[in-house]
Amino acid sequence: MNPLLDFTGLPRFAEILPEHVAPAIEKLLGECRELTAYLLADKKPPTWQNFVAPMEDAHERLSRAWGPVGHLNAVMNSPELREAYNATLPVITQYYAELGQNLALFEKFKVLRNSPEFETLSVARKKIIENDLRDFRLGGAELPDDKKARYLAIQERQSELTSRFSDNLLDATNDYTLVIEDRDDLQGLPADVLQAAQEAAAAAEKSGWLFTLKAPSYMPVMQFADNRQLREKMYRAYATRASEFGKAEWDNSPLMDEIVKLRGEEARLLGFANFGELSLAAKMAETPKQVADFMRELAQRARPFAEKDLTEMREFARAELGLDELHSWDVTYVSEKLREKRYAFSEQEVKQYFPEDAVLAGLFGLIETLYGLHIVASTAPVWHESVRFFDIRDEQGALVGQFYFDLYARSSKRGGAWMDDVITRRRKDYGIQTPVAYMNCNFAAPVGGKAAVFTHDDVITLFHEFGHGLHHLLTEVEDLGVSGINGVEWDAVELPSQFMENYCWEWEVLCDMTRHVETGDALPRELFDKMLAAKNFQSGLQTLRQIEFALFDMLMHSAFEAGGGKTILQLLDEVRAEVAVMIPPEFNRFPQSFSHIFAGGYGAGYYSYKWAEVLSSDAYSLFEEHGVLNPDVGARFRSEILAVGGSRGAMESFVAFRGREPGIEALLRHNGLTA
Repeated sequence: MNPLLDFTGLPRFAEILPEHVAPAIEKLLGECRELTAYLLADKKPPTWQNFVAPMEDAHERLSRAWGPVGHLNAVMNSPELREAYNATLPVITQYYAELGQNLALFEKFKVLRNSPEFETLSVARKKIIENDLRDFRLGGAELPDDKKARYLAIQERQSELTSRFSDNLLDATNDYTLVIEDRDDLQGLPADVLQAAQEAAAAAEKSGWLFTLKAPSYMPVMQFADNRQLREKMYRAYATRASEFGKAEWDNSPLMDEIVKLRGEEARLLGFANFGELSLAAKMAETPKQVADFMRELAQRARPFAEKDLTEMREFARAELGLDELHSWDVTYVSEKLREKRYAFSEQEVKQYFPEDAVLAGLFGLIETLYGLHIVASTAPVWHESVRFFDIRDEQGALVGQFYFDLYARSSKRGGAWMDDVITRRRKDYGIQTPVAYMNCNFAAPVGGKAAVFTHDDVITLFHEFGHGLHHLLTEVEDLGVSGINGVEWDAVELPSQFMENYCWEWEVLCDMTRHVETGDALPRELFDKMLAAKNFQSGLQTLRQIEFALFDMLMHSAFEAGGGKTILQLLDEVRAEVAVMIPPEFNRFPQSFSHIFAGGYGAGYYSYKWAEVLSSDAYSLFEEHGVLNPDVGARFRSEILAVGGSRGAMESFVAFRGREPGIEALLRHNGLTA
């Protein structure tokens, strides 16, 4: 039996082969199309049970077959799997685009919406129907036939381009290696980084130390290497990935232009002025101008702090390090040296207190305290020997959810960190279907037979992704369309993840999740106090950087015409001139690797991180008022934010939890952007 067609349990990863992909998806698409034809031919009035439920069942099977394929393509990429994925992606895209344009289906949903049954449905089911009606309008159901055909072509081409964007970035990242043969060229690099580089060189049958553009290799070079030429070389390679400076077939520049052009055309077909407007039709924010104004107001608040950060860094670089000019490849290094001098600790010192087992025990202990849940190791088929699997159980021992942890970087895995759903909670004939999630990171793997150790930034990333995971796993909604993160406005989906980051700065939490990798000692209070003092070190610069990305993204999708005389890079230069205080070198090709917006669903939505940070900071301030480990406030957060999923609007959920609408003050305070 094709393992992709087995829905009785968890995906059978070890058995899934590239040749399984096309037959499984073709079979399921055939079943979906047959069902649609049957439902449209049925003369009975549409009800939830005879119309919506059968479609949910069919589309869940399709997503449960396609989900593991997309997941494996992201974490165990191979030429054969990539080919199978990219060959099937247009077929899936076409199906969903055709479905969204099916006027007869749209009419059936309208009949159900206007029927007496609608008023008897649960809040969740009403929300699903309202969302479906909106999505039909946004999917082009009301377009004339000739425009429908063009819309379909746009969708297919966009899916092809975004997939190629990801592939190009992965290939360009993997292609670069730098072997250093002289140990003197590596002064300043920590011992564990050197050991990992030496092991990488040995694995490639080379002598010396091998470095790559993967984060666990690249970041320590930028942060610790005293060798300025080495930093510049690595920076240049990293900043020009997937651009015209590398192999032509991996250049994302033409793909970016075409993606932006197609998004604009799609928006105009649907009656919107631009893609920014189309993107916001299903989000909390209302207009591109509102988003741009929000970003500019935040930039104005952050700018004095950013200017102060930069002045301090330049003066320190000149006086202490003999650097008359501060270049982009110096910034991370100088920042680390300045932080060490000012706060008398280094990232490397902190890292020794965060071995993986202690961090996971602390994270799981926090969840137990806040929500009364227990997390225990479990077993499941996995895609790589380093992947781990866990159960979440309630106080009575009943299974609430399950998740996979894939925490380490490898060449077959795309960069970054992300959560994705495997199975979504819903009511079935036999009872409740248990939700399951993937949580993926790109941390440095264990070296030299020792446990993996995480930087504090890694810990923050882990907590962030776990927040997304909890949003998916702790839902109590029983209908697929708004269960977990389904149906949650995109600019609110970061609320639970950013909320979790706050706990990485609480002594009560950290003292239970640290153990020195050599001595076994817990994190000293003195070192924690230094970390806390340094928490908002250069937060002005970091805030402006996020605003730069978000404003660029929104303006590119609302006030820019691809191919209209101004290039994407020129637009970014304009945004930088407006909001940035430090401008990268001319050769920097950041957009060519900005997969969030060109290949990751954040197009005209990158502002969501800051938008949701307003919500998460304000939500966390209620815990600060009543005790950050207060289980009563935890229960309220779980019931009003996590449990309701997308069954009601995000603002409604926030107000139900906080008792009022959000304010920006907690965000500014948490980021040290207040006088």
